[in-house]
Amino acid sequence: MNTDISQTILRIANIIISELKLEEVTPETFDADLDLIDEVGIDSMDLATVALVIRDEFGIRIDEDDYP
Repeated sequence: MNTDISQTILRIANIIISELKLEEVTPETFDADLDLIDEVGIDSMDLATVALVIRDEFGIRIDEDDYP
């Protein structure tokens, strides 16, 4: 995997782990294919919070249509 992509995944994993307070997961063990809603049980407010932090961290725009 490309180093830039790996670093981006680690940054996103850190955000998700921190915001959702996932105590058993580290950025290195984080599964990028994890279904946060069905497998972790987060709600729409948690998902929106994570999306906003990712938006701010990376300076990207996330359309409302992209939210589940």
